Amino acid sequence: MQLHEHHAVPIRKGPPRPQDALAPFVASASSFDMTSEDEIGDALTLLAASGDAISMYAPGSREAVLGRILSVDPELPHFVMELNEGSVLQPGKVTFVSWLRTAKLQFRLSSPAWGSVPGKPHLIPMTFPEACTVLNRRASERVETPLGATLMASFELIKHTYELPIYDLSLGGVGLRCSKLQAKGLFKGRKIPGVMLELGPEIEIATELEIRFTRSLRSFLLGEQLHLGCKFLNMTPEAAAQLAEQMELISGSGK
Repeated sequence: MQLHEHHAVPIRKGPPRPQDALAPFVASASSFDMTSEDEIGDALTLLAASGDAISMYAPGSREAVLGRILSVDPELPHFVMELNEGSVLQPGKVTFVSWLRTAKLQFRLSSPAWGSVPGKPHLIPMTFPEACTVLNRRASERVETPLGATLMASFELIKHTYELPIYDLSLGGVGLRCSKLQAKGLFKGRKIPGVMLELGPEIEIATELEIRFTRSLRSFLLGEQLHLGCKFLNMTPEAAAQLAEQMELISGSGK
């Protein structure tokens, strides 16, 4: 597997929390199956490096067992799952769900008895699944904002003024970042009218946003942060055209 190439390793997150649980999904036209052992190994290695939450569901249970991937063998199709302290994985077929960058990843494994590392009941060796289903969450290509650029989303909500940095852009939505303290009132499903996107010198686009998901992340410099995935609502064709033009410029500047 091509797991020895140099990559910038993100800061590994802490143990998953209940709010990190991700529900299983049904395969659809916007999903595909990853069957290559190399691709599966790379995906699991990425999850291990970041420490992203893995939600595990036993048959008939809606309660997720939470954990993360501790390590992936660089040669063999094996990995080690690290369960949260006190968690137990029931025997049988288990569905595993996680975020893989901008998409959801899901696979299934089965065992009559999940054996653990001797003396470490929370560490469970596992074999790669034969396939992983990847659900593309984003219908539009996204462009990450370049380093050093100051792109902001400004709005008022519940008598409070917000000015949040823009993490990425697409024709369908925008990614915002803020601290946990700044996130008060910003929850999944919240619609935010009167948003002004500041995309460059004298470039402003007015729109309405709906928060579609929130995700915790850890920054080395900024500490615990929250990533807000937002969808554009009621954007005019003129504003969409202006947004597309700015995205092209941003994309070009990052090359």
